[in-house]
Amino acid sequence: LHLPQTDARVRIDSGVIEGDTVSVHYDPMIAKLIVHEADRGEALALLREALAQSVVVGPKSNIDFLERLSRHPAVVEASIDTGYLDRHLAEVMPAADDVPADALAAICARALLDEEATAAASARTGTDPYTPWAIADGWRHGHPGKRLKHFLHRDQLIEVSVHGHDGNYTLDVGGQRLELRGARSSADSVDVLIGQRATRLRVLALPGGYMAHNGERRWVLGLRHPFAFEASAASAGDVVRSPMPGRIVAVRVEPDAEVSEGQELMVMEAMKMEITLKAPRAGTIAEIRASAGDFVEADVVLVKLATP
Repeated sequence: LHLPQTDARVRIDSGVIEGDTVSVHYDPMIAKLIVHEADRGEALALLREALAQSVVVGPKSNIDFLERLSRHPAVVEASIDTGYLDRHLAEVMPAADDVPADALAAICARALLDEEATAAASARTGTDPYTPWAIADGWRHGHPGKRLKHFLHRDQLIEVSVHGHDGNYTLDVGGQRLELRGARSSADSVDVLIGQRATRLRVLALPGGYMAHNGERRWVLGLRHPFAFEASAASAGDVVRSPMPGRIVAVRVEPDAEVSEGQELMVMEAMKMEITLKAPRAGTIAEIRASAGDFVEADVVLVKLATP
């Protein structure tokens, strides 16, 4: 949980800190963000900056939605009303588009620089700090070095082939080649020359991945071991897990039932919200591991599909 620094213009009202566990008997609000400025335009600009500094890892959050909402013309012009979102929700919902090249390049550069720094630090504490085996650039005798980086964006696997080291990289991804030069990272940003364009993006290291922010939008990519992903992906579509702790309200299917992709399987209630759990693919229900009225923890397998 990362929240912006508070001052006379930025206020945070929150009852939780990083590491807290919130039970299902509380509402889903993590914090309130309040800003104050001389006029509406300046206040909205400050709000966007504060939202850009906010990160919630673990449960899903509405930060991306709030960032889009704070830029919507109806909000900027103060013409919004209490029924506006019901009528125009699609306009402010985060787009499910691909990760842009700049964001992917910045995250990949940060991951590579982190990997190289970790390897160098480890070598310095060893018996041979100058051994080439401690160089984290895919070094091979008589061949150019090559590394593979796998990222997960929502359910999409992004495979990146990398040549280079020390901030100078050639990335091959999806038939596109990106030339990165002079990449350097700090605790919360990456500066890099992508082709002929100097680029700076906010990039934060998260548990299991990274977040990139370009001042308007954010992209969160999970980092996967390239040789471990295939095994985990093979079984991911066979089960439905609880996204958070909650109570099962309804079970819509029975064992041995045939279901289609996206079909409603269960409804659970968590933090005063109803969450519909759907089939990840078409198939046959092999097991149902919860009943209506049961309380379940997060990431528990609730429904298992038969292996095709």
